[in-house]
Amino acid sequence: MPADVSRTHLVLIPSYNTGERLFSTVQAARAQWNPVWVVIDGSTDGTGERLQEMAASDPGLRVWILPENQGKGAAVLHGLRAAREAGFTHALTMDSDGQHPAGLIPAFMKASIARPETMVLGRPVFDASAPLLRVRGRRVSNGWTQLETLFAGIGDSLYGFRVYPIAALIATMSRQPWMRRFDFDTEAVVRLAWRGVKPVNIDAPVKYLTAEEGGVSHFHYVRDNLLLSWMHARLMVEFVLRLPALALRKLRRAPPFQD
Repeated sequence: MPADVSRTHLVLIPSYNTGERLFSTVQAARAQWNPVWVVIDGSTDGTGERLQEMAASDPGLRVWILPENQGKGAAVLHGLRAAREAGFTHALTMDSDGQHPAGLIPAFMKASIARPETMVLGRPVFDASAPLLRVRGRRVSNGWTQLETLFAGIGDSLYGFRVYPIAALIATMSRQPWMRRFDFDTEAVVRLAWRGVKPVNIDAPVKYLTAEEGGVSHFHYVRDNLLLSWMHARLMVEFVLRLPALALRKLRRAPPFQD
């Protein structure tokens, strides 16, 4: 386990019915960082209770169990509020299903500590395990995100391995009822960009595990793509209303013209 305890940055892992893969994910995260917090989002597979037993002998691990499934964004928000109360300023979120590279946690935290005013975003590097349909589908979502943020430089809108400034994200989520389920990752970066939080992009591998490898996916192609379409429709309406202010801010930050 890492010897040092961060007083500002923590790892936050939301989890819903991930099964055995949750434990290897948490162990990998704990090997890289201290502390690691896990929010069990109404899981019915018994992983919450077992993880609480692990936490009883590990002071660097804390576990919350929500009574019912509320969605990824809601689970993250629960952890963010607890983190703010404990004095933390930044949280690295990662999925519990083993897709995200725990070995890169220190590098992402270092980038955030160097520039705490930013959001540090993972930019996925896919291997042969990535479903082609999902890879192509995220290109569409990323295109909309670029437009909605007036090309603020977000490398990928869907990859959930990233470091957020806690206060800014809580303020953003508290002002509207969205961002509570699968729409969380994309809407979070768009709305933070609107607040002036700049992105820092770092390449990171993503691994799609097979069922034989313990992979678990709760992605429903029709339902979740409809949710993303509704989200982008809402964001585009807001983008049009915000466009004058966003354009003015972009012009002010542009380098002076040189002949």
